[in-house]
Amino acid sequence: MTNPTLELLKQHRSIRKFTQQTISPDWINAIIEAGQAAATSSFIQACTVIQVTDEHKREQLAECAGNQAYVATAPIFLVFCADMQRHKLVCDMHQADMLSGFTEQFITATVDCGLFAQNCAIAAESLGLGVVYIGGIRNQIARVSELLGLPELVYPVFGMCIGYPDQDPETKPRLPLSVVLKQDVYDDSTDADSIREYDLRVREYYRSRTGGTKEMSWSEQISGMLVKEARPHMLDFLHSKGFLKR
Repeated sequence: MTNPTLELLKQHRSIRKFTQQTISPDWINAIIEAGQAAATSSFIQACTVIQVTDEHKREQLAECAGNQAYVATAPIFLVFCADMQRHKLVCDMHQADMLSGFTEQFITATVDCGLFAQNCAIAAESLGLGVVYIGGIRNQIARVSELLGLPELVYPVFGMCIGYPDQDPETKPRLPLSVVLKQDVYDDSTDADSIREYDLRVREYYRSRTGGTKEMSWSEQISGMLVKEARPHMLDFLHSKGFLKR
C-alpha cells in the first residue's frame, strides 16, 4: 500500500550539505504553522522555535554541537525549545499559582517539541527541502541556553538545519517491522535473530555509503554507544531550569 504521503515519509534522509539558495520567509512561516498543527498534550502547546540568523551565534552553536559546520552554513537553522515559561505567564495573568517542576510537565513539553518538529520536517521535505536534526546542541546545553537567552522553564531540545539539498544520500534502512510492532504483549523472543539479519543490511549500507571505509552493523554501533556516558550534565542543567524536581 502506498500514496504520496507515505512515499514522502519513507524517503526521509538526513541532509548535511545544502546549496545556498535562499528560502522565503513565507515558506518558513508555513513550515512552522505545520508544526503548530501537530498533536499537543491537553492543548498545552509547549514548543517555542527560535530561528537563528546571527552569523556569530550560528558559528558558536556549530561549535557547541561538536563543530558540525552545517549548523553555521545551512540557509535556515531552528532551535526547538520545550517551553513551560509561557504557561507561568498565563497563570500570572489569571492570578493563579503555577505548580511547576513536575516530571510529567517535562515529558509533555518534550514530546510536544518532538511532534512539532517532525511536522516541520515533513512540511519542509514536501517543499523539496532537506533537513537534519541537531541533537548535538545538548553537548554544551548551558552555553546554548545562554546564547539564546532562554529563561527558567525553557530548555533547547534540539536544532534543525533546513535548505535545498546539495547531496543525494541513500535512505538508511530501518529495523524490521516485527521488531518494532508487537501484538497485545511485549514479545522479543525472535528479535535477536531479526536484528542479526538487519545487521547485514546496515553493514552493506555503510559500506556503500562510504565506499568501503566504514563497515559496522547496527547492533555494533548501538552497543558501542551505550557503554559510554550520555551527556551526564543534562540532569543538573534541567534542574537549574526548573524541570524534573518532582
